[in-house]
Amino acid sequence: MSGSATENPSFEPQAALEILHRTFGFQSFRGQQGAIVDTLMQGDDAIVIMPTGAGKSLCYQIPSICRVGLGVVVSPLIALMQDQVDAMLQLGVRAAFINSSQSASEQHQIVTACTQGQLDILYIAPERLVQHDTISWLSQCQLALFAIDEAHCVSQWGHDFRKDYLRLGELAEHFRGVPRVALTATANPAVRNEIRSNLALEHAREFIGGFDRPNIRYAAQEKNNERRQLMQFLEPFRDESGIVYCLSRKRCESIADFLRGEGHNALVYHAGLSSEERARAQSRFLREDSIIMVATIAFGMGIDKPDIRFVAHMNIPKSLESFYQETGRAGRDGNPAEALLLYGYNDIVQLRSFIDNSDSEENYKHNERQKLDTLLGWCETAHCRRGPLLAYFGESIDAGYRCGNCDNCASPPTIVDFTNSARQLLSTVYRSGQRFGLAHNIDILRGLETEKIKTHSHHRLSTFGIGAENSAAKWRSIARALLSQGYIANDASRYGAVVLREQSRELLRGETPFTMREPPADTGTAQKKTNTRRNGVGQKDRELWEALRECRKQLAADFNIPGYMIFHDATLMEMMESKPQTDSEMLSINGVGEAKLKKFGPAFLETIKQHS
Repeated sequence: MSGSATENPSFEPQAALEILHRTFGFQSFRGQQGAIVDTLMQGDDAIVIMPTGAGKSLCYQIPSICRVGLGVVVSPLIALMQDQVDAMLQLGVRAAFINSSQSASEQHQIVTACTQGQLDILYIAPERLVQHDTISWLSQCQLALFAIDEAHCVSQWGHDFRKDYLRLGELAEHFRGVPRVALTATANPAVRNEIRSNLALEHAREFIGGFDRPNIRYAAQEKNNERRQLMQFLEPFRDESGIVYCLSRKRCESIADFLRGEGHNALVYHAGLSSEERARAQSRFLREDSIIMVATIAFGMGIDKPDIRFVAHMNIPKSLESFYQETGRAGRDGNPAEALLLYGYNDIVQLRSFIDNSDSEENYKHNERQKLDTLLGWCETAHCRRGPLLAYFGESIDAGYRCGNCDNCASPPTIVDFTNSARQLLSTVYRSGQRFGLAHNIDILRGLETEKIKTHSHHRLSTFGIGAENSAAKWRSIARALLSQGYIANDASRYGAVVLREQSRELLRGETPFTMREPPADTGTAQKKTNTRRNGVGQKDRELWEALRECRKQLAADFNIPGYMIFHDATLMEMMESKPQTDSEMLSINGVGEAKLKKFGPAFLETIKQHS
C-alpha cells in the first residue's frame, strides 16, 4: 500500500516564524529548533535528541501546522493524549487523538475529520498506528509528517523498550515521501544507532541538542536514615510539586503515608492501582499545585508539567538512562530544580538479583549488569556528577570539568583509606565459607553472639569481633564500596550470599590499597537553607506573583484544564516583571500567543492593573 505524500509549497521560513509568534507566543526559535523545522518543511527526515524542556514538541507541531495535510504524532501513553490535545486546543490548533478510551462513534468522527482535512495534528498510540485498518484510512489522508515521540522505546537495549515501536519502521514503506522525525531526550550513541536502523531513518539528518540540564542540581547520598534524609531534602519545597520514585508498590504506599503524616499532599501511582485510580491521581498531579507524586517508574513518561521542582529516588534506578529520564521531569520550565538519589547496599543486591533471575538471554543480562555498575560508579564518584553523566551520552567533557551545581562540586567528599577494614571484611567472607549474606558477616566482625553465629561456630573465627569499632552502617558503606569496585559480588544461586571476586586476592595479600568516600557520620546530610527568593520572586513582588497564580488557578478551574496549559510559571514571572498594560505589550511576553491573549489576556491584564 502506498501512502499519500502531500505536495507542499516551497518552504517560506517566515511562515514558520509567524506561527511560532502568533500561535505559540515566542519571538524566536531556540537552539536547533529552527533548523529542525526547516528540515521537515523541506520534506526531509530527522532524528532529534534534545533534553526534556528544550522544546522538542515545537519541532513537529509547527511543520504540522505549516505544511499541507495532517501531522501524525506517535505517543506511547494513551493517558497523556488528552492533555496533549487540550494544550493544542488552547492555542487554537485543530488537534485530536484516537484511542481505546473513545467509543466507536467518536473514533469514526475523528477518522472522518482526518480524511476530510479538518485537523492539523492527530495523536495516536504505536500499536494502533501499525494496524491494517489504520494504515488503510491514513492512506486516504493528505499527510504533512509523522512524528515518533519517545523514540528511544524502539531500542531493545534501552531502558524503556516497547515492542510495538519496532513496527514503526514500516511507515517508510507505506507512506513514501512523507517526512518522519524521531524524537527523544534519552539516547546514548548505541541507542541512536538503533533508532536510525529500526525506524528506517538511514538518511535522516541528526540533531543532537546536548544532554545538559544546567538548571537541575544533582545529588546522591548513601542511605543512612532515609526518611529523615528525604524530609531534609523536601524542606525547601513545601509549596512545590515533585516526584518521589520507589522501587515497589508497597514502598510507594508506605512513603506516601509517611509524607502525608508530615503534612505533605502526597498521592500514589503504581501498577497495582486500577486504571481509574491511576488516571485520577495523574490528573490531580497535572492540574493542581503543591502535590508530591510517590510512584514506581510506571509514572512519568510524557508528563508535561513544567513546574516540577524536584525528583527524589528512594532506591537506585536500573541505569543512568533511567535516572536521566526520570530526573528530567523536573524543571522543564528552565527554573532551578533538584534531583536526589538515595542508594544502599540492599538496593544493589536486589536489582542484581532481578537481573540474574530474569528469563532474558545472557547478553541482555550482561548489558543490564554493566548499566547498573555504571550507575553505581556514578553514585560513588568523588568528582563532579554532571561530567560523567554527559560523557555517558557521548558529549565531550574536559578533564577536571566542574559544573558547580551538584553536591560534589558544592562540597567535595573526603577520600579515606579503608584498606585494613576492607581486608577484615574480605577475610571474614572467606573464613565463613562465602555462604552468608552481608548482615551475618557484619555480625561476625562486630562480635555479636547471635544464634546463627553460635549455630555455625563463627564466634570461633579469628575475625570474630575484630571490627567492633565500626558501626553496622559503616560496615555496609565499606561493603557497598567493595561491591562497586568489583572486589565482592552477591551470588543469586546462594540466596544473595557475599562471595569474593578474583581481584580481591591482591587486596587480601596487601598488594593494593583500598580507598573510598568517607561514610556519613550522622543520620542525615544537611541541605541548603530555603532560598528567600523562592521561585526567583522577591518580597516586594510577592503580592502580584500570588495574584497572578490565583488568577491562573481560577481560569484553570473555569476551563477544566491544568494551570500550565494557560501559562507557565516563566510566563507569569515575565508578566510580574514587565507589568504589561495593553494587548500588544502582553503579546511581547514569551508564551502569550493570539489565541491565549483573546481567551485569558483580559483577566491577567486586570489582575496586573489591580496590583500595580
